[in-house]
Amino acid sequence: MRRVLILGGTGEARELARLLDGDTAFDVTLSLAGRTAAPLPAAGRTRSGGFGGAAGLAGWLRAERAGALVDATHPFAAAISRHAADAASAAAVPLLAVRRPGWNAGPGDRWHLADTLAEAAALLPALGTRAFLTVGRQDLAAFAATRLFCLVRSVDPPAPPLPADHRLVLARGPFTVEDELRLMRDHRIDVLVTKDSGGDATAAKLAAARAFGLPVLVVRRPRPPSGVPVARTPAEAAAWLRALPHALPPGATP
Repeated sequence: MRRVLILGGTGEARELARLLDGDTAFDVTLSLAGRTAAPLPAAGRTRSGGFGGAAGLAGWLRAERAGALVDATHPFAAAISRHAADAASAAAVPLLAVRRPGWNAGPGDRWHLADTLAEAAALLPALGTRAFLTVGRQDLAAFAATRLFCLVRSVDPPAPPLPADHRLVLARGPFTVEDELRLMRDHRIDVLVTKDSGGDATAAKLAAARAFGLPVLVVRRPRPPSGVPVARTPAEAAAWLRALPHALPPGATP
């Protein structure tokens, strides 16, 4: 039996845990950072809270005799991904990143790309006066100085600083196009701001912006750490795990 640690917080992580649940070849732990007050339920065993950086994660992998590490965190969780790469290398544990495909602009889209949140905040005033911010509650500080009206959507209440003129909507996806059209119409939104998170759960806002002809300010996602193999779906990740050589994990004895 191979012990697998999945670094989660995404739908892909929950789906991978479900695919492996009940498979006697694996002993799976799904790790959640604990930043969401009421995470969605997941199959199998879960743990909540950080590890104490790369060194702490490497120590956990060694202590638990883990045979594989899967980084299925959010595409923008760059620090956690770096820690995962460093920890897997230090503990000599195979590492896989799961990254859903990013979004692509289509006919009729008016996309403006930024490499960072700070760059997006600087570009925003030239694109509109009433912004729909869908960048996650931990990245709102980059827009705190803006004088625009901002509709802010988040799963949990965000901590300050926030834009002075804002309206907060607490909601969890998936959202329908009709939901997004209504929300944008009711708040007279004229520009959408989002990170290139990819996936279907929050893609409806892009279709709604296209329908209204609105500009969309898209923050590009960071690249995974160099040398880490990437699966695009939980099914690909499960296949990768099943194809690993049946070697003993570090520190184990026959």
